[in-house]
This record gives sequence, C-alpha cells and structure tokens, in this order.
Amino acid sequence: MSWKETAAPVLTRMPTVARPEGHIPFRRKLGWTAGVLVLYFFLTNVIIFGANTQGDLYGQFRSILAGGQGTVLHLGIGPIVTASIVLQLLGGANLLGLDTSNPRDQALYQGLQKLLVVVMICLTGIPMVFMGGLIQPDAQVGAQLGVGAFGVQWLIFAQLFVGGLLILFMDEVISKWGVGSGIGLFIIAGVSQRLVGGLIQWGGLGQGSQEGFFIAWFNILTGQIDIGPPLSQQGLESIFFGPGQIIALCTTVLIFVIVVYAESVRVEIPLSHAKVRGARGRFPVKLIYASVLPMILVRALQANIQFLGRLLNGQLAQMPAWLGTYNQQGQPIEGLFYYFNPIRSQNWMGTLSTQPIDILLRIGVDLTFMVLGGALFAMFWVETTDMGPEATAKQIQDSGMQIPGFRRNPGVMEKVLERYIPQVTVIGGALVGLLAVGANMLGTIGGVSGTGLLLTVSITYKLYEEIAEEQMMEMHPVMRDMFG
Repeated sequence: MSWKETAAPVLTRMPTVARPEGHIPFRRKLGWTAGVLVLYFFLTNVIIFGANTQGDLYGQFRSILAGGQGTVLHLGIGPIVTASIVLQLLGGANLLGLDTSNPRDQALYQGLQKLLVVVMICLTGIPMVFMGGLIQPDAQVGAQLGVGAFGVQWLIFAQLFVGGLLILFMDEVISKWGVGSGIGLFIIAGVSQRLVGGLIQWGGLGQGSQEGFFIAWFNILTGQIDIGPPLSQQGLESIFFGPGQIIALCTTVLIFVIVVYAESVRVEIPLSHAKVRGARGRFPVKLIYASVLPMILVRALQANIQFLGRLLNGQLAQMPAWLGTYNQQGQPIEGLFYYFNPIRSQNWMGTLSTQPIDILLRIGVDLTFMVLGGALFAMFWVETTDMGPEATAKQIQDSGMQIPGFRRNPGVMEKVLERYIPQVTVIGGALVGLLAVGANMLGTIGGVSGTGLLLTVSITYKLYEEIAEEQMMEMHPVMRDMFG
C-alpha cells in the first residue's frame, strides 16, 4: 500500500473552502476581497490576550510575513510559506509521486499542504510560547484566571493557532472567491500601510514614532528640525540619510521603476492555430518569469534560521561563541547567526570604517544567499507550478496552437521552450535577489524591507493585469450584444 492510499482518508477530509459553482461576477469578487482585507486589518489589531511581547521576534522579516507583532496574526503567513518550502523540496526531488493534473492527486496535494501548515503552526508557535521565553505570559492574567503561568501559555498558543488557521482559510477564500492571491494581498496590505506611514506619519501620534517623509521636510523647512548648515557634512548626511530620507525615497522610486520595467521585458514566442487560419498569438516569457514570489521562500528560510538562533540562545545556558552571541535586544552581534542576519537600512555605513571585514562578509553572505537562493527557488517554482518547458508545451498543444515552422509535437515545442525558459528563470531569480539586497542596504520609505517592496510592486502589477482580464471577461457579453 502506497503512502497516498494510507493518507487519503485524512488528506481528503481536511476542511476546505468550497469552490464556486459557475461564473462569479467581478463586483462580487471585489466584495469578497475587500471583506477579507477588512477582516485581516481587524485581526492584526487584536492583541494576544495574556501575553507580554517585547520587540518583534521576526524583526526585518515582518513585512514579508504579513502578520502583526503581538496580535492574533503574530505568525502571519510564515507557516504557509514554510510548508510551501517543504513541498517545493519534496516535489523537486520527486518524492511525492503526485500528478497535479489528476483531480485525486490534486486533492491529496492540497490536503497535504494544509496538514503541513497545521504542523508548521505548532512547530513555530510552541517554541515561541513554551521555550526560550520569546513570548512571556502575563502573571497577573494567570492569577486572575486561576490557571497559573502554564495555563496562560496554553491560552496564548491557542490564539496563535486560531490565527494561523484563519489566515490559511482567508487566503483560500480570496483564491477561490476573490481577486488575486490572499498571501499576495496580505503582503501588499502590510507593506502599503508602512509606506503610507513612512510618507505622512506624524511623530506626535506615538512615543518614539519617526516622522514621515513629508512631515519631516515640513519641519526641516520651518526650522523645527535642525540639520545644521545644508552644505556641511552634517547637513548633507541629515538630508540624504537622516530625517530628509532622500536616499530612501530614491531607492523606493527606483525599485518601483525597475520592477515595472522588468515585468514588461519579455521574449515573445509566436504561435499560430493549427486549424484556424489567420489565428495567431504569442507566448510571453517574461524576464521575471517565476515572478518575485520565490523571494518569499528565500526570506522565510532566512527568518527561520534567525528564529532558530533566538530559540537556541534562549534554551542553551551558554551558546558556543562561534554559533552566535546576542545582545539584550535579542539581536546577534557575533558568530554564525550574525553573518546570516541580513543587513537592513543604512546603519552599516557607519560601522564600515571600524568593522570592514565583518560588514563585507555579511554583505557577501546575504548576496550569495539571495542570488543563488532566488535562482534555485525560481527553478523549483517553475517546475512545481507547471510553468516549465514540458508543462507549457503540453498546454500549448492542448489549446490547439503551435509554433510556426515546427512540427505540431509537444516534444518539439518543449525543445524550443527550453532555449528560453530555464535561462530566463535563473536570470530573473538572481536579478530579484540582487535588487532585494540593494534595497535593504540603501533603505526605503517606511523602513520596508527590499524584498517586501519588490513583492508589493510585482504583486500589484500582476493584480492590475488580473483585474483588467476580469473586466474584459465581464465586457464580452455586452460587446457580443452590441455587435450582434
């Protein structure tokens, strides 16, 4: 008996969101999407009852994990992404033996993914609550409820578990009933919120709040923020790297322009219909063929490495110095975990003169990790989402199209596509990794990570294309009636 037959009774009975029967009007899709986004923003403001959280455990990875620090959605999309990494690796090694074109195997794959998400919620939430003191229980709540600290810990974990399941099913609702992907929309929502705050946030709204770009410049021009002589070294540093945030603004705009341009760069393979004369088309192989979604997997892997370091630091009485040394804020300052911690913002420039080797090593490790990881996960993504040459050739064949000048054979089309897809996938994945590291080092408006900004721009661009396609589908009946 194979593992599929053994696991089928469990995997096929996993709770799921029913698929819609028939066509869903575009307005209803927008309604479902807007409703889930409102629920997402609401849940990111529901504080975990009975918990004392100090600092963000995920730190700079928070923007791509799309959660809220210290809230019910504390874990964000982390368990979903980690489960996807495991499935990517198992599928890439061909250990699952599942054919996603088969409806039964597709149901098993979806059930396995949900089961892995539940496992990852437990593997992530239990260490946070019960090990290392990463989320401390409130002693007063335990005394009031009469359950003690251990009972409050279970209460905290239950809230994290429910939040992890909610974000899983919210993603499924948007994927089946809404527009776009739930994970993508949650990332856009979190990053956009920080971008808007980075532009117009007023420091008086909260203690320690940083002024937004426009508010800071208003205060500079009115003299409320003293930057010294504008042409002096202090003045230039304040304008470009300090409150003025000119470099951060330029980096943000440049990332927007580069990603939009890269989305439009493509190799178009001509197609013609085998039976209908004059019916022609093109198959576009974009420069960012695998999109920037594989970057979520790379950064999530880095986040899990840093989470492991925090966990070991809290569990071990004295962690080996070569492995990592942490300060009181829980940040690595030496050792292996220090070099695997990506550089963020322009703070590295101030220590470059005093610690050049350490800074260059961190940049080199992060660059290698992101470029190679981006290319590798992009290849995995293409193969496991049926975007590879073989799957694409079969799709073209089934649609009745062919490449002019070549025999109408999937094997022949596959060889033609192999000239472009693998190379473009690797180049696009490496380019996205390089852009993410550069944006992290130069800083962005609102303190958004480079990867988060890349994801937001690319997902928004694809969402725009999908909305345009949905509107065209809605217009077809009208156009048909208009022209008889």
